[in-house]
Amino acid sequence: MNPSCTVRCMIGAAFLFAAFTHALADEINTFYSGRILSMVIPTSPGGDVDARARLVARFMGRHIPGKAIIVPRNMPGAVGLQAANWLHALAPRDGTIIQAVMQSMPTHQLLDGRGVQFDAREFNWIGNTSDEPNTVVAWSATGVRTIDDVKHREVVVGAPGTYTNCVFYPLLMNALVGTRFKIISGYPGGNEVNLAMERGEVGARGCQALSAWSSTKPEWISEGRISILVQVRRARSPELPDVPLLTDLASNDDDRKILAFMSMDNSYGRPFATAPGTPRDRVMTLRRAFDRTMADEELQHEAEKMALKLTPSTGEEVQEVIDQVFATPREVIERTKAILAEASLVQRAK
Repeated sequence: MNPSCTVRCMIGAAFLFAAFTHALADEINTFYSGRILSMVIPTSPGGDVDARARLVARFMGRHIPGKAIIVPRNMPGAVGLQAANWLHALAPRDGTIIQAVMQSMPTHQLLDGRGVQFDAREFNWIGNTSDEPNTVVAWSATGVRTIDDVKHREVVVGAPGTYTNCVFYPLLMNALVGTRFKIISGYPGGNEVNLAMERGEVGARGCQALSAWSSTKPEWISEGRISILVQVRRARSPELPDVPLLTDLASNDDDRKILAFMSMDNSYGRPFATAPGTPRDRVMTLRRAFDRTMADEELQHEAEKMALKLTPSTGEEVQEVIDQVFATPREVIERTKAILAEASLVQRAK
């Protein structure tokens, strides 16, 4: 082939690619220009999930080409399940929906959770604002200070929902570690569990992100009103160097695999997604807009004022961890389900 022809072909291809990229950018800009998007929040107003979603909604529109407007919309129900089902089956598939998905949804799906009508692998993950550990805490009035204390006395623990990590963590610790949690489940949300602790109705809470305590009840930590018994994360948080990981409590490798599986979703503690089937260019637009939002100095300043700690990850990184969760060996998942089922029967018999 004539070298000059090769050069001309390469230049022509580059020109066509640039023209295509420019046309695609124009199409995205036209689609989002002045458009109103929905930020769907799977909880009632108040609390960490709601605060983070509203903060992202305030700033993310300015980073979407065309300066879209994002309007928060609360859709509470079944501790995130109702919203996840809606996102999968009914949400518009055009890039106008962003949802703050409850982190436990992929695990709930793998455990054949009741009411699941979604496949988390099909969600288009946009990004995540936190990889902070989940925590199991005890109210100071109980006198419980460590997880070993719960091995020697019964502690009533409150939990939102009935098939959530806030129930699963104490059930698994009862079965595998020898704790004596008595679980009162079915609370509408975490705020109601907090009130129950203050009233003395329960003595512990089954789960809450560390960053959520800092943003919603910082005085409970600073004044010692709660004791953090366990942290749920793949590695210990630098902020909790002396608090054991859930996996640290295992007495053998088989149990440790179960507790490690249940600890994976804290790598994407506050994730956002858009609907399955959303055009790829719009998914990528939302992902990069989310990344720019997390780097926005004004947003970071607002997060600091609200005591919201940001440890963000990209949509691609969230998807990678989701894939790892779904790659969990089937025997680990089946044993987890069996242990939870048996532990639930024991609870109901109390």
